[in-house]
Amino acid sequence: MRHAIPAELRAVGDWAGESCVTCSDTAVPATVVLLLADGLALADAGAGPEEISVALVDARVGDTVLVHAGEAIRVLPEVAG
Repeated sequence: MRHAIPAELRAVGDWAGESCVTCSDTAVPATVVLLLADGLALADAGAGPEEISVALVDARVGDTVLVHAGEAIRVLPEVAG
């Protein structure tokens, strides 16, 4: 499932199509499907669930998070549509 990038995030900078200068990874939206112990979760970005860290954000099951290099870096607001 793909999610539109909210205007409030686009306003921070036009980062669409760009990657991290440190690791060459891109941030992608993923839906949290299960919270695990020790700040981990299973999240699905469209290719099936994978384990990510949610230690930096206050994520709940059903939230869409922006994931960079296996780390959730932001809980995205719900996008109507």
